[in-house]
Amino acid sequence: MQYFNDLKNIISKIDTDSLISIKDSILNCYKRSGIVYIFGNGGSGATASHVAGDYLKTIQGLRIVCLNDNTTVLSAIANDISYEEVFREQLKNIVQKQDLVIGISGSGNSKNILNAIAHANSKDVETIGFCGFDGGDLKNIAHKSMHVQIHDMEITEDVHLSCFHAIKRDIADNLLKNLL
Repeated sequence: MQYFNDLKNIISKIDTDSLISIKDSILNCYKRSGIVYIFGNGGSGATASHVAGDYLKTIQGLRIVCLNDNTTVLSAIANDISYEEVFREQLKNIVQKQDLVIGISGSGNSKNILNAIAHANSKDVETIGFCGFDGGDLKNIAHKSMHVQIHDMEITEDVHLSCFHAIKRDIADNLLKNLL
């Protein structure tokens, strides 16, 4: 099947230096007792939710919050302000300098993701963008990015989740080694 051929091809092109740098950012946030805020829309939102659950369960002491999991807050902000503000408005109330903000957008152009990343940048909070296709604006405005260079949303989403799993496994393995 072509899907698997395309998936194998793009996996072989993953920028592991970027993954290591992102892993280091998550570890540094952990060490400074910051909170990781992660979010996305649609499939990317499902990835964000999955990552928050996995990381909370696996990395003891890591504080991570998925901003798209609270439907009451999302719908209130979308209704009263704008859907483009659903993540920025949440960050305005909670983000602090020691935190880390991760936005996931397959296209790299989701306005609500870009608004939240721009807000975090304005507060000197480190930002990371996970994107696909040509990277969109997210690739350029986030401090760090994991860009899956393929014009295929499903493969982009699958590779994003695999990257987060690889980072989690590496962090968990390293923390376990340090405890022994």
